[in-house]
Amino acid sequence: MLVPVPVLVQSKPVRRAHAAVLGPLAFSPQPAWAPAPVWVAVTALAHWRSTTGYGRGIAAPQLGVRQRVIFLQLPVEQPWPLVNPEIVERSEEKIIVWDACLSFLSIFMQVERNRTITVRYQDLAGERHEFRAGDDRNLSELLQHEIDHLDGILAVDRISDLKSLCTREEFEKRYRAASPYAVSPATS
Repeated sequence: MLVPVPVLVQSKPVRRAHAAVLGPLAFSPQPAWAPAPVWVAVTALAHWRSTTGYGRGIAAPQLGVRQRVIFLQLPVEQPWPLVNPEIVERSEEKIIVWDACLSFLSIFMQVERNRTITVRYQDLAGERHEFRAGDDRNLSELLQHEIDHLDGILAVDRISDLKSLCTREEFEKRYRAASPYAVSPATS
C-alpha cells in the first residue's frame, strides 16, 4: 500500500522557494526505477487522483522536496517524470485556461499561459530531451503550471481576472465536464 506524502498548502514558505537542480548522483534509483523525489511524487499524485478525481501532475516542492522534479500522469499515458525541466522557448500567442492546484484544491481560477512552449529536461537515466508542447493533451499549460512550482510561482500569482476565481463546488457545477483537470470521478 502506498502511503502518500501530504501536499503542502499554499501558505508554507517552502512553496515559494526555488527548487535545486538535481546533480548526477541524484539519478541512483529508489525504488528500482525512481529517485526518491519521483517516488514521493508518484505516491502523492496517485493518492490525490483517487480521492479527488483531480491531478495530472505534481512538482517536488509541493511535497516539501526542494528539487527540480515534476511528475505527470496523463489519462491513458505512461507515468512521466521530468528531472530539471526548463522552458527554453515560449510562443507569443497566449491563451486563458482554467487552473487549479493540489495545494489549494478548493479554488479554481483562470490564468494566462503561452499557447506553446519548448521544454528541455532529463529522464531518470540522466538523458537530455527537448520537445515542443501545445494544445495536445493541454500539455503546454500543465507543464507551465508544474514548472512554475519549481520557481516558487503559484497559480494564484498568474490569475488573469479576479472575477474568474471560484470555489471547487462552483467549478464542478459549471465547468468540470470540459476541464482537463478532471481525470476521473473522486472515490471518497
